[in-house]
Amino acid sequence: MRYNTLGRTGLVVSELCLGAMTFGNRPSGFFQHDLDQAGSTALVKQALAAGVNFIDTSNNYTEGQSEQFVGQALRDLGVARDQVVIATKGMGPMGTGPNDSGYGRQHLLAQIDASLARLGLDHVDLYQIHGWDPVAPMEEGLRALEDIVRSGRARYVGVSNWAAWQIAKALGIAERRGWDRFVSNQAFYAVAGRDLERELVPMMRSEGLGLMVWSPLIGGLLSGKYDFAADGTLSGEGRRATLDFPRADKRLAHAAVEAMRPMAEARGVGVAAIALAWLLHQPVVSSVIVGARRPEQLAQNLTASDVELTAAEMATLDAVAPLEDEYPVWAIKAQDTRHGFRLTPPRTAK
Repeated sequence: MRYNTLGRTGLVVSELCLGAMTFGNRPSGFFQHDLDQAGSTALVKQALAAGVNFIDTSNNYTEGQSEQFVGQALRDLGVARDQVVIATKGMGPMGTGPNDSGYGRQHLLAQIDASLARLGLDHVDLYQIHGWDPVAPMEEGLRALEDIVRSGRARYVGVSNWAAWQIAKALGIAERRGWDRFVSNQAFYAVAGRDLERELVPMMRSEGLGLMVWSPLIGGLLSGKYDFAADGTLSGEGRRATLDFPRADKRLAHAAVEAMRPMAEARGVGVAAIALAWLLHQPVVSSVIVGARRPEQLAQNLTASDVELTAAEMATLDAVAPLEDEYPVWAIKAQDTRHGFRLTPPRTAK
């Protein structure tokens, strides 16, 4: 296992992060899993043994049960608090009332306390806003995060599923107010899903945010376990066959799987390991979140840390789903009159 700093912080995290969205067996609507406490604890133990020191969960994963199972697993395994980095999130709906979601001050301050109670911890290492709130003022949410950090309930703050301009605006507000700024962005990224390279990646590299990747296998599409039909339908066992999320171009996903399959076979690993390794070769990535319901799934994902792709293989995969320049990128490139221009040294007296 290799390790990176999370953005420009001194927090060191494993390049693979254990995602706990599968933890829990309570009916929860959109994502339904069936992993009990014993199964969750076994996955935590397996990940830690492989060198993973980073676990990501959320208050609304299985209606809070995910956080409960993570906390209990750490206690059952006797894991020292300073040997694991715990990230959770707040903002998503935790009830049906008008103040049961969003990043308004009342909701966020209540939810961090509820998350800590479920985890059985006095602080989390990273607390993330879990999406955009069209109701609460951005500054109100940022001030709530500042209070959470100042109170010691979180060490760092991050964001997930915001546009580049929204994150940039938040960073400017935090700098102007002297508040703690976002250190990370949790976003969707995959070899066949590269939309964030247009705006988010340049912004993150400019501002020093670390990228935590969610759904790196596009809901299992890049695992190699599905057969793709010409009409776009899938066959094979797995969640993707019944829940078509996240949105993806199945034609590109199929092309990516076919390109990765010989790379995987040559190394004796699964196709998923190649898809994850491609992400681990991206400079903007701090950690890739991998989830699983079974030990063999997690074991396959963990092998990605040992995969070194060649420059030729990276070029092959980069060519699978290249992005076409959108405005204003193509206009900026067309107007770049400095292309090929070289500044001359300043004149000096003879």
